Amino acid sequence: MRHLLILLASGGILCAAYFFSFGVPETVKLAVGLDVADARQQTPDRGARPERGAQETIVVTAPLSARAYNLVLSTIGTAATLRSVEVVSSVAGEITDVSINANTQVATKDVLLQLDDRAEQLALVAAKAEHQQAQDLFDRYETLRNNGNSTITDIIFVETEVALQLAKISVDLAQDALDERTIKAPIAGTLGLSDLHVGTYLSVGDAIVTINDSSVIVAEFEVPERSIALLEAGKPVQIGTPTYAGRVFDGTITAFDTALDPTSRSATVRAQIDNPDGALIAGMTFSVRILEKTEPLPVVPATAITWNRGGANIWTVEDGVASPTPVAIRYRNGTRVWVETDVPLGATIITEGAAKLRAGTAVTDAASATGAQR
Repeated sequence: MRHLLILLASGGILCAAYFFSFGVPETVKLAVGLDVADARQQTPDRGARPERGAQETIVVTAPLSARAYNLVLSTIGTAATLRSVEVVSSVAGEITDVSINANTQVATKDVLLQLDDRAEQLALVAAKAEHQQAQDLFDRYETLRNNGNSTITDIIFVETEVALQLAKISVDLAQDALDERTIKAPIAGTLGLSDLHVGTYLSVGDAIVTINDSSVIVAEFEVPERSIALLEAGKPVQIGTPTYAGRVFDGTITAFDTALDPTSRSATVRAQIDNPDGALIAGMTFSVRILEKTEPLPVVPATAITWNRGGANIWTVEDGVASPTPVAIRYRNGTRVWVETDVPLGATIITEGAAKLRAGTAVTDAASATGAQR
């Protein structure tokens, strides 16, 4: 008996749910004595559009506008000097004089140190003497030959001329050997540390000092594959360093790799920064920012975007009716979204309340509804 009551109750509930959702069938209405016309008047037509203002959904709308997007690439780089030279000894010898003071500026060809050059000076004197002797002999033979002396044959004259040329070469070689005993700065820049002093013996290839030209600093950094399109010679970059918090140094891209690293999928980029006051030094860690503005794109609040199986959409309003339009999201920044869409600029779009809509839903703007109530 209990089971029978449960079945009857369940059947009653199902019938009530059916009548509530789909209405009372005509045959049932006739059976119970209801007037069909009256029943139709009591049951609203679901296909009919609701009266304007009666069942409209309140939303927030705004005209679709466009704005440029600021592309910002942030990365980390390392500082290096534009030119850096480690001076090494090309000859061996004992140091007789040192003119190296760390952190001082030197010009090109400034003397850094002097090696013992007594033997080279003597060799130069001897070479000059031999050259003078060869010159005197050549001049004498040339005079005799011009005066018609037949004893000076062409062969003798040529041999004398060759001896003079060889003597001149010997002088040049002796002078070069003497010059090598004086170590000079190959570039202008700032001297590094050196522990050399008078009496130190240098061997060939020994390091003397490092000279850094820090008037221009080179920032070297990596750019990921997705940002390669931002790279262009001459493009400005902004450089920061923890050493000078809050200070921004302006630089310019000078070069970058033409191929990606197969492991990191990035390209190495170099930018130059003018450093007239010497504030930046090699080895510093840099934060690098590359900025670029896009062409104006439609921009909407993030609340205007809805999603379905086909992707992202925004909703437009025309004659009080809402309809979705697909969009492609390009960029995001906080609560703003830049999109590509076929919706023309200036069209009315729904910025809030679109999540509860269906295509063809009648809507009214919240501002209008508030004004009407007042």
